Amino acid sequence: MSNVLNEVLMANRDYAASFDKGDLPMPPGRHFAILTCMDARLDPAKYAGLSEGDAHVIRNAGGRASDDAIRSLVISYKLLGTREWFVIHHTDCGMETFTDDIMRGLLGSSLKAATVDADGWHDCCEGPGSAEGKYIDWLTIKDQAQSVLEDVVRIKSHPLVPSDIPVYGYIYDVKSGALIEVPDATAAGK
Repeated sequence: MSNVLNEVLMANRDYAASFDKGDLPMPPGRHFAILTCMDARLDPAKYAGLSEGDAHVIRNAGGRASDDAIRSLVISYKLLGTREWFVIHHTDCGMETFTDDIMRGLLGSSLKAATVDADGWHDCCEGPGSAEGKYIDWLTIKDQAQSVLEDVVRIKSHPLVPSDIPVYGYIYDVKSGALIEVPDATAAGK
């Protein structure tokens, strides 16, 4: 058993031993959802003051409004009653460190983990690689505020999203823990 697996199972055993949240209803009690990045430095429960059962938190690389993220938001509203949504990207995001072409090139040469240094991303090993990466839009980020705005606009203009759901746009500062509004995004999300 790996150390990580053992640590997770031990932590779960301790958590389950005093678990008292089994009666929470399925719909989120505060009726909102957050779309944010999977970055391990972000703890949406802490930065948004959440407890179990309060809100839906949808996470992916960059916190981008991908088809699957929109799918989850639509389910969150249509079946579980959320009435407000947040798009929250963050400073120092790894999605700013590469482009679609870089990712496609890395995957094309090797499926092993890549490394990064001052000169950029590098494959550590020889193949095998795969050309399948060229068919994916990796939704990389050049400008955080612009990407938040793009995602809010994409969500608001989606034909499955009701026009009366407000979508707020923010950037989480990984150095201070503060949420910084992107006013253009919030305006577009009204």
